[in-house]
Amino acid sequence: MEMKYGERNIAEGQLITFPNPRVGRRYDINITLPEFTCKCPFSGYPDFATIYINYIPNEQVVELKALKLYINSYRDRCISHEESANQILDDFVAACDPIEVTVMADFTPRGNVHTVIEVRHQKSA
Repeated sequence: MEMKYGERNIAEGQLITFPNPRVGRRYDINITLPEFTCKCPFSGYPDFATIYINYIPNEQVVELKALKLYINSYRDRCISHEESANQILDDFVAACDPIEVTVMADFTPRGNVHTVIEVRHQKSA
């Protein structure tokens, strides 16, 4: 079966950035991605989360459609809550080298367990 265009876009997706229009000005960018999904690496059951990315840009800003496609690429990955939050942070830092960034993954409760993972990065002075 041929891949649909959306599946192809997700498979080819990567984080894209563009120049910060206000380099030198400290300002916050807050992004909410409420439809994150991945699979539990132990059971294969789906996990759902809202991902919050809050950052202070440096020279580059992340392009939102590319970020959406990147986040959608997790839907078939077997990955833990902890690793998914850390991987998103690592990839985000590699793409746009922000001054500061916090990634919070707020997972929907499953089996009476609610998990929130919060990871941070701060640029070295």
